[in-house]
Amino acid sequence: MSLCLYKCTLFPNKTISQNMNNQKWSIGFISLAFLFITSSSAEFIIQQVTKGRGIEYNSSYSLEENLGVTRELREERPSSKIVTITSFSVIKGRGEPYESSVFEAAGYKWRLVLYVNGNKNDGGNDHISLYARIEETNSLPLGWEVNVDLKLFVHNGKLHKYLTVTDGLVKRYNNAKKEWGFGQLIPRSTFYNANEGYLDQDTGSFGAEIFIVKPAQQQEKVTFISNPPNNVFTWKILRFSTLEDKFYYSDDFLVEDRYWRLGFNPKGDGGGRPHALPIFLFAQGHKANAVATNTWGAVNLRLKNQRSTNHRQIYCKKNNQKKKFISRRENHH
Repeated sequence: MSLCLYKCTLFPNKTISQNMNNQKWSIGFISLAFLFITSSSAEFIIQQVTKGRGIEYNSSYSLEENLGVTRELREERPSSKIVTITSFSVIKGRGEPYESSVFEAAGYKWRLVLYVNGNKNDGGNDHISLYARIEETNSLPLGWEVNVDLKLFVHNGKLHKYLTVTDGLVKRYNNAKKEWGFGQLIPRSTFYNANEGYLDQDTGSFGAEIFIVKPAQQQEKVTFISNPPNNVFTWKILRFSTLEDKFYYSDDFLVEDRYWRLGFNPKGDGGGRPHALPIFLFAQGHKANAVATNTWGAVNLRLKNQRSTNHRQIYCKKNNQKKKFISRRENHH
């Protein structure tokens, strides 16, 4: 009569996610991976367009970067607001920022604020500055806060594209900070250069896209549990030499909130290793009232030598890894 002892040690981690019942993990003997956001004047005409459209970048064009700001050219119009100003030189001569009419985007009221001579208080010397300011905040609840993914635009009539300016950071609007934008939207030397195409016949267009960054609807927490209770399982297999060419399974055993079982075929796994003895670990269902989670683990599998302390042991932490655990011939000796 042959007797084999298999000892499995699990170190599970838990991730709140979808159920993985009855998933088969193997490494030839076993596999389980580590449980691990306008006023108008007689002197000039201002055309303002509010229109929503999808976004698609068909080309990119890199200008000078500063303070993490990136600039790309795209063909799609801004989806939240477009302001087209004719007789641009009149606004330039006034020396005052231009404020657009109030528009709605993402459920809030906004206004664009344009400094054609640059906002000197925001590093806008020799640049054009543009900002998006939230309006009508009196109707918002006390302690309000709006997180925004903001992109601002300058139209290039020569290329028929929009220069997109963003820094990739979420803008947090609140009572203390109601205006965000870019002091160095575009150099004035570039904008006023007729060869560049941004100012065409004294007409320029600016735009904005405002997307609200909402709190995560789903959250996931990863917890590492070292040496959880009852993480040692011993499977005794009697009359080993009489076993048939089929899969045998251990009883289910519980480690933390999940059940597991071992399985093996004494004749091999048919994977081109006729003399190898592979063991598989199967993830089963969760215990009653437990949260179904993804589970990873580091596993020690040991084949005990009943005559000495020369045990065979393999450590695994990679999913679906296959290794030869022990020779079937060696196991019979």
